[in-house]
Amino acid sequence: MIVILTIHLHIPACASLKEKRGRIKPLISRLHREFNVSVAEMDLQDKWDEAVIVCAMVGNDAAFLQSALGNVAKWVEANWSDGDVWDMKIEIV
Repeated sequence: MIVILTIHLHIPACASLKEKRGRIKPLISRLHREFNVSVAEMDLQDKWDEAVIVCAMVGNDAAFLQSALGNVAKWVEANWSDGDVWDMKIEIV
């Protein structure tokens, strides 16, 4: 079973794609390191002030996976200070 967390971020005052990458890359690395999830920027790569990152986990216990990704979502909401979290959703695939 695969569970996916999609996070839509707003990054105000970004002046370039390079600056956007500089703000997103540390978040992606930290999520991977702290929560042991697969993380990638999946959409809006050409927009300077928005990003969509996706976290995924694979396992056989859907409730555990949803709970773990819920913790990731809460952490991002509380600790990411480079912008705003516009939307989050957890899906079972």
